[in-house]
Amino acid sequence: MNEAVFAPSRRATPTLTLGSPRFSDSRLAGLARTQGDAAAWQAALAQGAAAAANSAEGDFAVGLIDAAGRCFLAVDRFAIRTLCYRVIEGRLHFAARADELAALAPRAEIDPQAIFDYVYFHVIPSPRTIFKGVYRLPPAHCAWFEGGRLDVAPYWVPRFEEPARSDFSALAAEFRQLVQDAVAARLDGSKPACFLSGGTDSSTVAGMIGKVAGRPAATYSIGFEAEGYDEMRFARIAAKRFGTEHHEYYVTPGDLVKSIPAVAAHYDQPFGNSSVLPAYYCARMAREDGVTLLLAGDGGDELFGGNVRYAKQRVFGWYGHVPGALRGGVLEPLLQKTPLGALPLARKGRSYVEQAKVPLPDRMQMYNLLLRLDPRQVFTADFLARMDEADPLRQQQGVWQQVPAPASALNRMLAYDWRYTLAEADLPKVCGSASLAGVAVSFPFLDRALVDFSLELPSDYKLKGLKLRWFFKEALRGFLPDEILAKKKQGFGLPFGVWANRHDALRRFASDSLQSLAGRGIVQPAFIDTLLKEHLPAHPGYYGEMVWILMMLEQWLRHDRGAIA
Repeated sequence: MNEAVFAPSRRATPTLTLGSPRFSDSRLAGLARTQGDAAAWQAALAQGAAAAANSAEGDFAVGLIDAAGRCFLAVDRFAIRTLCYRVIEGRLHFAARADELAALAPRAEIDPQAIFDYVYFHVIPSPRTIFKGVYRLPPAHCAWFEGGRLDVAPYWVPRFEEPARSDFSALAAEFRQLVQDAVAARLDGSKPACFLSGGTDSSTVAGMIGKVAGRPAATYSIGFEAEGYDEMRFARIAAKRFGTEHHEYYVTPGDLVKSIPAVAAHYDQPFGNSSVLPAYYCARMAREDGVTLLLAGDGGDELFGGNVRYAKQRVFGWYGHVPGALRGGVLEPLLQKTPLGALPLARKGRSYVEQAKVPLPDRMQMYNLLLRLDPRQVFTADFLARMDEADPLRQQQGVWQQVPAPASALNRMLAYDWRYTLAEADLPKVCGSASLAGVAVSFPFLDRALVDFSLELPSDYKLKGLKLRWFFKEALRGFLPDEILAKKKQGFGLPFGVWANRHDALRRFASDSLQSLAGRGIVQPAFIDTLLKEHLPAHPGYYGEMVWILMMLEQWLRHDRGAIA
């Protein structure tokens, strides 16, 4: 087990170093080359915990005790590598996985609040884990344990500084070179390969591999026999443009029935991102082809403004520019307090006003699946009585406020997504599925130079009017096929709800899982019945997501994870 114990009386120096840190200081880099990463980290600590964590880039997690018996923990800016910790009788234990720490005596119980967080977010955001008293270090955070006291703090927060003037041509050339350099830095001499969804990010990585590796990339794509979900056409367009050694696999409902238990059990806590199964089959296909390292395109949307909600929230932001007298004296009374507001067209206006009046990030949770279903209809009364239902929103508000002024609403949304979309959901999806398949993974778009470049890019280059990731696409126009530049974002979305309605074995598997979960006293049996018999058949794409996250929770709980507190 990869864990170390802080003990003041010890003279030994337990260490845990994961990932591939790159030290900017030449002395530290030399120590890392000649004596190993642990020696470099020990030397870096002479400048303090935050400075030590900031001295490295790349993916890393480190836990060590210095010569004075003090304990230092840190993870990279996006928590590509994870680190958990637990204090037992004044000693600090740390490990890459939460379940390893939970297994130490006394065994940690499952935290009911974490289950609520899981259903709310579909993951359990750090610092909480599924186990009481076991915590995960948030991205870009370090910890210092001394004299029985543990201090956890961010060592880096994104600071957006937009220039007064911008030269598109110069920025585009710099950007293309930075992407090329980031891809080149991550190739390790093994067969060059990457995921390929057919989107702009993965297609860019595939093309850049061909430029820097001296041979075309091996590309791996997943398809689905379900209308509206299959993107193989775009993957093939990218593969043809860059002449890649292209490989395809079509995931089936039977694959899900066979692999869901193993994928759920592989994670150290419940994980509900449904794209994990396609990612696993993609990585497994690559591993069977002899690939040991896959590059992934995650991060492009969140750095350069590619998610649809950015445009949607900008539309809501426009309401703030309407004169206050017109808003409060005419529009709101007319739409909200008169019969006019009940007319079909006016209802849309009323909904717009109601949402626009809610500040960010609270507004984004108006679409939260759990809140729309109503926690009181989902959870049992006894379980819900133990919850702090307001805690998830407080977590998000805290992350939102971490970004220092001045920062545009768009840039705050990007930084928010660096935490909740990337660090807590998409990166664990790719890292966990690749790990299960036996493949290493790396993320060129999360290179420090590219992240820093994005911090100084004008907001209207990221979202020009309502045009998503305008700069990214224009900078790569001519390199990427026009069809890919024009396509809508999709990725490896899983048609689980559609299949659960049509495939008998998958439907029985899901039903068995949810009925078993209902027996644990967490969710109401009546809600499960309604979800499976009414909601799922009527709207499989929407309600299939709730079936999925509850099914994955039950599948994880079946592996002797301990009692619920």
